[in-house]
Amino acid sequence: MRFSERVAIVTGAGSGIGRATALRLAREGARLVLVDRSEAGLVETQGLMPTGSETLCRTLDVADEKAVKAVVDETIKSFNRIDILVNNAGISSTTGKHPPVTESDRSEWDTVLGVNLIGTMLFIKHVAPHMQARRLGAIVNTASVAGIRSGAGGNAYSASKAGVINLTQTAACDLGGDNVRVNAVCPGLIETGMTQPIFDWARANEKAHKLGGRCELRRYGAPEEIAAAILFLASDDASYITGQALPVDGGNTASLNLPGMKV
Repeated sequence: MRFSERVAIVTGAGSGIGRATALRLAREGARLVLVDRSEAGLVETQGLMPTGSETLCRTLDVADEKAVKAVVDETIKSFNRIDILVNNAGISSTTGKHPPVTESDRSEWDTVLGVNLIGTMLFIKHVAPHMQARRLGAIVNTASVAGIRSGAGGNAYSASKAGVINLTQTAACDLGGDNVRVNAVCPGLIETGMTQPIFDWARANEKAHKLGGRCELRRYGAPEEIAAAILFLASDDASYITGQALPVDGGNTASLNLPGMKV
């Protein structure tokens, strides 16, 4: 019960890492505001919540500043505080394709950066003042190994996640004097709705055994493993950690990791 009576906002809570994080927070006593653009996803997450959980669900686009401010205001009105913000909402692309930079579409970049980077910034912008007023708070952003090195995502996605890592560092500097911590997790290959096409293709083409083969642990990860890292960074156990981007990737970023090296 590390988070008993604490209030947490989790974006992208309708599936995958966001859902796993929300469920884990609820099991450890947090009161939750769950945000996602998918109403159906939020309904499903809500149905999985432990009995007695105190939860609000709101559907919105994290790139819409008015909607972000409204849900933050509602959280304060309902719970009178925000202790934890998990910026997890993200998309890899709008088309499922990852063209070279010379064939990039401007609108694709606008959309991907709007959700992944601008949406993260907007929630920090509107949540952090409430944390600063109480001189207490923890923000955890979901970045990606794609933000650390190439080969784990398309151009727009990778650039957006590199931006999330840098925003994590600059925001940590802005907010540290008020005892508000800002950190990020950088997941490797995790089976979620976003990555499902990769897994489906591999299984359909008898290549499932290669999934995660380029990681030092020789396997892919589960959303619950990322959620565990997020909860650590959000907890008092990480009280002296801020401005960090923690890879949770089975060792993927620990070596040169050239294609064909390990499989």
